[in-house]
Amino acid sequence: MILEHERFDLIQKKGYGIIQNKKWFSYGIDAVLISHFSSIKENDVVMDLGCGTGIIPLLIHLNHKTSVIHGIEKQVEVADMAKRSIAMNDLNSSIKIHNLDIQELHKKFGKGNVDVVISNPPYFKKGNAIVNTGDVKASSRHETTGSLEDFIRVAAGLLKEKGSFYMVHRPMRLVDIMYYCRSYNLEPKEIQFIYPHKDNPPNIMLIKCVKNGNHELKYLDNLYVYDEKRNYTDQIKDIYRTLNIDVF
Repeated sequence: MILEHERFDLIQKKGYGIIQNKKWFSYGIDAVLISHFSSIKENDVVMDLGCGTGIIPLLIHLNHKTSVIHGIEKQVEVADMAKRSIAMNDLNSSIKIHNLDIQELHKKFGKGNVDVVISNPPYFKKGNAIVNTGDVKASSRHETTGSLEDFIRVAAGLLKEKGSFYMVHRPMRLVDIMYYCRSYNLEPKEIQFIYPHKDNPPNIMLIKCVKNGNHELKYLDNLYVYDEKRNYTDQIKDIYRTLNIDVF
């Protein structure tokens, strides 16, 4: 069912799509990049913390043979959109959307039972700006429903030994990210910086951590989103093609 101000946007020509609300937000390149960056093994149990309208679980399912994907979303209205999207794609048996606070996940899922945790958490630190905490869009961008430390701590508790944590965030939070990951035994293993243009500083970063992994960090090649003509670079086009996303 599609409600007022909503639309059903196709992701692939096969007919898979997602419900989005034009008054709130639509998924962006961040979700696409983290879905491509995440390495999923066959039959992995995957969890997306702060899944929003469900784009990452959808992309992961459509491109990997996972056992089950759990999407966690605290905002009632957003979780409802995700659930309806999953139902419209007939994927209820593969993707489970839970309207839960990440702080309560241990009660339902216990500890050490998840192979891969993915997260595209709110980017902006609580207290940096005046935010209407009742606004759906604001809550998706600002740490009103959980801090960066909360997301990392919860991910560490959910993961099995040597399980993987993948996160997309902003480079301005790099020091905090490294500090909290090490504090909760999530060892940074791979990092990649995303530049909007070759003449601009990076504005997105991708990081992979392994629970109790060895101390060795690999820097992946930089990604550039736009070329001189403000078109997507071949790097970005290849990522969209790999994920079978129809945007061109």
